[in-house]
Amino acid sequence: MKVIFSGSASGGHIYPALAIAEKLRRKQPDAEILFTGTPSDTFSDSVAENGYQVAYIDVRGIRRKRILENIRLIRDIPKSGRQIRKIFEEFKPDLVIGTGGYVSGYVVRAAGKAGIPAFIHEQNVIPGLANKLAEKYTKRIFVAFEECRTHFKRPEKVVVTGNPVRRAFITAGAMRYRERMGIDPKSMVLLIFGGSQGAERLNEVVLDMMERLKDEAGFVLYFITGRWLYPTVKARMEESGLVHQENYHVMDYAEAIYEYYGAADLIIGRSGAITVSEIAVCGKASILIPSPNVTGNHQYFNAKTLSDKGGAILMEEAGLTGQTLADEVLMLKNNKVALNRMAEAAAAQGRTDVTDIIYDYMTEECGPKE
Repeated sequence: MKVIFSGSASGGHIYPALAIAEKLRRKQPDAEILFTGTPSDTFSDSVAENGYQVAYIDVRGIRRKRILENIRLIRDIPKSGRQIRKIFEEFKPDLVIGTGGYVSGYVVRAAGKAGIPAFIHEQNVIPGLANKLAEKYTKRIFVAFEECRTHFKRPEKVVVTGNPVRRAFITAGAMRYRERMGIDPKSMVLLIFGGSQGAERLNEVVLDMMERLKDEAGFVLYFITGRWLYPTVKARMEESGLVHQENYHVMDYAEAIYEYYGAADLIIGRSGAITVSEIAVCGKASILIPSPNVTGNHQYFNAKTLSDKGGAILMEEAGLTGQTLADEVLMLKNNKVALNRMAEAAAAQGRTDVTDIIYDYMTEECGPKE
């Protein structure tokens, strides 16, 4: 089977594609897999590190607040169309799967028009524009949440699967990561990150929280800042002396972040759809702080899928301070029963069969190739 995966801009689009590709490669080692993206995508390295090729397409997303910049987008459409057709002619895909982001929309629509079977996967409760515009050209629309179904015009195509999560997250609970990291079994482990790109406002609050908790014994903190924001965080820590805290570990990025998930007792971060699904699959308690700067406020609704079930504490960014965040952390640190109940409630929402379901639809459509 020859499959093109298309997603762009963030890990929230790339990681689901990697999870599906991983399943396909395990089931059909001879399958040929190609990813498409844009030259500006920051996650091409992750794709390459997993052994996949990337074909680039010159296309831009719609700028909702910068209308004049869309003139260049219109100008580039014929060029991107030629690039997509060339990729199809050379690779000859049996199937195309789009996982969101503007390049995905172009590739899926082109596949549908060319008679190539196409699927899309929507990770959020509120679907993105690319997937909404591409639904006409798809065989199936995979969605993570039942609530998403009503946002599509063709609900008969919708299959509720959950979000594809890489296998390493599913098996993380069985690995002895805490022991491997040399963590005291009695310590509470915090994992903090602001999504694949980092989050400046969240980092500021976390730095304040770290200052307030620096004299608190019995916990270890891992803080992933985002690559672009790491120098600023590091400078702030040096100014305040936090850099000397032996229980504070700060890094710009973690490719094997599932190891830290496996070690963590509590995760603090944004509520991108894939993050929420990874937390649930790993069965971890969390404090989720939705980004207010996303279309349709979809991170808030993602967070509610866990918080409404008791698996997370939802804290909105407006009015959030280091003190209020520290208070929640200390409350959970001192109430292991509440912490464990949250972890159990999160685990109850986790789905480990998502890639199996999607793979079955793929083979039903195309069948294994000899």
